[in-house]
Amino acid sequence: MGCALVALAAGPALACPTDDEGQQAPAPAAAPAAVPVAAAPATSDSDLVVVRIDPDAAAPGGTTTVHAFVANFGPDRTASPFTLVVTLPEGVEPEGPFYPENCYPFQNGHRVRCTFPAGLPRFRSATARIPVRLAPTVPAPSTLTGGWVAVRGDDDRNEADNKQPFEIAVVRTG
Repeated sequence: MGCALVALAAGPALACPTDDEGQQAPAPAAAPAAVPVAAAPATSDSDLVVVRIDPDAAAPGGTTTVHAFVANFGPDRTASPFTLVVTLPEGVEPEGPFYPENCYPFQNGHRVRCTFPAGLPRFRSATARIPVRLAPTVPAPSTLTGGWVAVRGDDDRNEADNKQPFEIAVVRTG
């Protein structure tokens, strides 16, 4: 038989049952030691910033590369992974291989997602390279708009600079 902790108006108390002769059962000698709990991973105070880089011009049916460029303005190194998402303009499709290799298209090829590990130091950058092919039907000369690069990370304390547009100039050949 053991004692139980009960709540009273004056605060918690031990209530110990009695045996058949009315004697109180002994209280436990001491509460078991607390088991240490692993600390949650530390977060950092980092500022991931997308820098606008327009791809090189391309002809209808041709290829160019989107450079999704992100910098860490700090003050800390990133403590968590972060993700870049590239949204492509109409008339453009992703065409691998991608860098890093974990990049993959989704939403019917309208977007490409890439992840980067924790540890990007202050004032350093990371770049995803996404080769794309322009549809043979896009008009030339023209400018394809509606492309975006966005970054998301658990450590990022300033989301105001996490998204930048890009444009692709379409040129005539020959």
